[in-house]
Amino acid sequence: MSVHSSQQLSQGKPIADDSPLISSKIDNAKASAAQKREQILKGATQVFLQHGYAGTSMDRVAAIAGVSKQTIYTHFHDKEGLFTALIERVTTRQLQIEFGAEPFQGEPRDLLRRIAKGYLTKMDDQEFIALLRVVVAESARFPELAKLYTRTVIQPICLGLTIYFESHPELNLPDPAASAQIFFGSLSAFILSQQILYGKQSMPMDNERLVNTLVELCCQNYLER
Repeated sequence: MSVHSSQQLSQGKPIADDSPLISSKIDNAKASAAQKREQILKGATQVFLQHGYAGTSMDRVAAIAGVSKQTIYTHFHDKEGLFTALIERVTTRQLQIEFGAEPFQGEPRDLLRRIAKGYLTKMDDQEFIALLRVVVAESARFPELAKLYTRTVIQPICLGLTIYFESHPELNLPDPAASAQIFFGSLSAFILSQQILYGKQSMPMDNERLVNTLVELCCQNYLER
């Protein structure tokens, strides 16, 4: 114990635990944990995409990621938790980066166009498309995967849009919740048909054309304030 600490104790003062050395150790520990988490996620991505959800085991992930099984359990608890983190990594967090902490703000046409274009950028994200294929392929045997995708990706955006539509009566949308599902459901269906079902070979459509039409459908009765 340092002389300064002894003096603090003798004077009945609490010992400060925010010294530069302690703060540095905490920062290093956090950085190490984040690096380990990313290392696991990269290894897990390879395994899930190669073997599917059913064929993925923690042993395989541990071997590819170069960590122990216990380390994986410490960070993600179980296989579902690990897959949830992967979905969040390539969808939710990326969308938050693109849209910001409070994405549902702004003039209606600008906002809807920003959301639509931001989500459709995922069409060029091969990791996202590959994980979406896993969700679709395994949904019959593991419906929780499909529910997970709906809960972490579709539901938050539809809820945000519903609240936005409700707070903008000048859009004259008779059913804000249905309108939100139609808007985002169209984007989800477009990615599914074009990328997962290979529709871009047989029925290609430019992203900009779809976005413009979808935005105008939602704003056709818009009375600007």
